[in-house]
Amino acid sequence: MSPHRCPVRIAIAQLPARTNEDRALPIENALVVMDGATSHHPGIPPASEYVDALGAALAQHLIPDAQLPPALADAIRDTARALGLAPGRSPSSTVAIVRIAVDTVSVLLLGDTTVIVGRTDGSHEIHTDDRLGALGIPQAAEYRRRLAHGSGYDDVHRRLLRELQERQREQRNRPGGYWIAEADPSAAAHAIRLDIPRNSVSWLVAATDGAREPIQSLGIPWTDIAQQSADELGALLRTCHSWEAETDPDGRILPRSKRHDDKTLAVVRL
Repeated sequence: MSPHRCPVRIAIAQLPARTNEDRALPIENALVVMDGATSHHPGIPPASEYVDALGAALAQHLIPDAQLPPALADAIRDTARALGLAPGRSPSSTVAIVRIAVDTVSVLLLGDTTVIVGRTDGSHEIHTDDRLGALGIPQAAEYRRRLAHGSGYDDVHRRLLRELQERQREQRNRPGGYWIAEADPSAAAHAIRLDIPRNSVSWLVAATDGAREPIQSLGIPWTDIAQQSADELGALLRTCHSWEAETDPDGRILPRSKRHDDKTLAVVRL
């Protein structure tokens, strides 16, 4: 066995909302989780095509000794070239990478996919890139306020989302804004990075926001999720979907942009 290859156990579950734009890819001694977002410009490929291409490019560039930000930058560059994309006229995606080496667990976060790190002492930490949410765009607070007061997913909600997406595009991949995988490779240099001694880590969970938010609303401990099989993770995602549909269909308890989002969970046990 190569000294770079460190056997781990990985369990993955996904539950699409409509067209699945999430991806979870085991690559060598790494795991990649992505949550794509489609651009509404005419003629632009859907996010599902973008995350497929980005995942394939990451599989090429995530060789054992590669630094994570340059590998992601190369993958974004290859994807933009292959799909004919330009900054501002492209689908986008969050990227979370977990790589297990002999002595180190490395985590890269670009966008709001979350990685929870379980420690051997029984504690755990939640890591996410919250720079988009921290922008304080008024439409984001307004649509959540309206949902919490019972407005439901009406025409005003849809208008607020369109305005919010336009404001977000204006601040994408620029200083003082937020950073995301799109068509600009330089975004990778702004990813959040963690390097953790491997002997202090017991498990990791990666969750897209469509899974993380209802899990937190339901109060399900991450320590329990970390012990689940792929089948059990799938059952958990279906429970989240049912809770959204039956208990909170109008987003009053958990104000969110749409009733159901794609849901992905991946557990890495060392």
